[in-house]
Amino acid sequence: MRCLVTGATGYIGGRLVPRLLADGHAVRCLTRSAGRLRDVPWAGEVEVTEGDLSRPETLPAALAGIEIAYYLVHSLGQAGFEATDRAAATHFAAAARAAGVRRIVYLGGPVPPTGERHASAHLRSRAEVGRILLDSGVPTVVLRAAVIIGSGSASFEMLRYLTERLPAMVTPRWVHNRIQPIAVRDVLRYLVGCATLPDRVNRGFDIAGPDVLTFLEMMRRYAAVAGLSHRVVLPTRVLSPGLSSYWVGLITPVPNAIARPLVESLVQEAVAREHDIAGYLPDPPGGLTGFDRAVELALTKIRDFDVETRWSTASGPDQAAAEPLPSDPNWSGGSVYTDVRQARVAAPADALWRIIEGVGGENGWYSFPLAWSVRGWLDRLTGGVGLRRGRRHPHRLLVGEALDFWRVEEIVPGELLRLRAEMRVPGRAWLELRAEPDGDRASRYSQRAVFVPRGLAGHAYWAAVSPFHTLVFGGMARNIAAGAERLAGSYPGTRTR
Repeated sequence: MRCLVTGATGYIGGRLVPRLLADGHAVRCLTRSAGRLRDVPWAGEVEVTEGDLSRPETLPAALAGIEIAYYLVHSLGQAGFEATDRAAATHFAAAARAAGVRRIVYLGGPVPPTGERHASAHLRSRAEVGRILLDSGVPTVVLRAAVIIGSGSASFEMLRYLTERLPAMVTPRWVHNRIQPIAVRDVLRYLVGCATLPDRVNRGFDIAGPDVLTFLEMMRRYAAVAGLSHRVVLPTRVLSPGLSSYWVGLITPVPNAIARPLVESLVQEAVAREHDIAGYLPDPPGGLTGFDRAVELALTKIRDFDVETRWSTASGPDQAAAEPLPSDPNWSGGSVYTDVRQARVAAPADALWRIIEGVGGENGWYSFPLAWSVRGWLDRLTGGVGLRRGRRHPHRLLVGEALDFWRVEEIVPGELLRLRAEMRVPGRAWLELRAEPDGDRASRYSQRAVFVPRGLAGHAYWAAVSPFHTLVFGGMARNIAAGAERLAGSYPGTRTR
C-alpha cells in the first residue's frame, strides 16, 4: 500500500512510520519542515513532502497516488486549537476525497459516557475531527484511545513523574475516575492493521487494554512495578481541573498548556464501550498488553536509552513560524545582541564534540546550575516549558528534538550544535556550540548566544541579563573545555597538554 503519514514528527507518527515500512508499505511523510525528519533512522526509506494542513493548496501533491492516509495531527496546547483542528480536518477531508484516497485512519480520544456536551475541549475537538473525517466521503476508521502507556508519551510522563517525585500527595477527586489505558505497542498494531480493513468499514472503534483502573490505582501499580515504596494519596475537593493542571505542570515535565487538556480529559471516566475492532483485527496471541507489562516495557526503554519518540518532539511553539538564525548583525534592520566565547582545548575535536552533544538534561549545562534551575522555574511559572523536558537520549541528538527549554535547530555531527530557545522571552534567542580541530590533538571551542529583541521589553531583558553572562556563558565555555580535556585524558594512551 502507498501510505501518507501526517504528524510523522510526533510521538505516534514517528513510531508508526518504521512499522509501516516493516510491513511492506511505501510511506510518504507530510511535514511543514522536511529538515525535521533529516536525522531519523528511517529517513532514507521514505518520501518526504512539505505541506501544511492550514494551507489546503499544499495537500494535493502530498495525497497524489496515496491509498491509505493516516491523520495524526492536532494543535493541543495552542490557543484556539479547536478552530485550528476543525479547519485542518476539513481541508484534509476535501483533499483526500479529491485525490481518490482509499482510506483515512485517525487516532482520536474517547467519547465520555456522560455525553459530548460535558466533555473537555480536548475530547470535544477530537470527536469533532473524527466526525469531519467520517463524513468526508472517504472510508474512515477512527480509533478512540484513552491514556496511552509508553516511553515518552505525555500521559505516561505525567503518571511517572507524579508517582516518582511525590511519595505522599494531595490529589483531586478525578483520581478515582475509571480509565482503560492501552499500551503504545497495541495502538501501533491497530494503526498498521487498519491499512488492510475492507473498504466498507467507515466507523469509530474504542481501543483499550485489558485493565480498567482509576488514576490512583495506576499510580500505585506504577510504584510497584518501578520498585518504589507505597504511595500515600489524600484526595481533596479543593483541586479543580485548572488548579490540578498547574500542579501537574510544576511537578512533571508536561507544561500547563498540555497538562490542562490532559487533566480535563481525566475528569470523566474513559472506559471502552465496545471491542468491535477484534472482529477485524483479532487480539494478538496472549491477549492485549496489560498495564503492568506496559509500564515495565516503558521503563526498560527509558533505562536502555531506547526511547524512539517523545511527546516534546512535536510540542512547542509553532515550528512553521520559527525564524532562522540571523547571521547579519543588521538583520531585518533591527538589533541583534550576541555573546561570543572561545577557548582552545587541549583535547581532540571528537572529545570536545562528545561533551557538546551531551549538554542538557541530566548532564546539565556546565555552569552555575542554580541559575539554570531558577531560569527554568521562572519559565514554568509564566506558562513556559521550563527545563524538565530533558532529552530523549543522554548522548545523541536529532534535528527537531526538544532539549530542556531549547529545540535542536541544526546539528552537524562533530562540528555544530545550534539550539533555538523555546522559553518565554521578549524576542528570539539561539545558542550555537562549535568544535573544530586546532593543531595536533587540540581543538577550538566556539560558543555564541544570539538574541533578537522584540520591542522595548526585549532590549530591557538583554540589559538585565547581560551582567550574568560572564558567570553563566563564560563558565559554560570553560567547563565544556575542561570536560573535553578530562574525557580525552581518559582515553587509553592519551595525554593532554
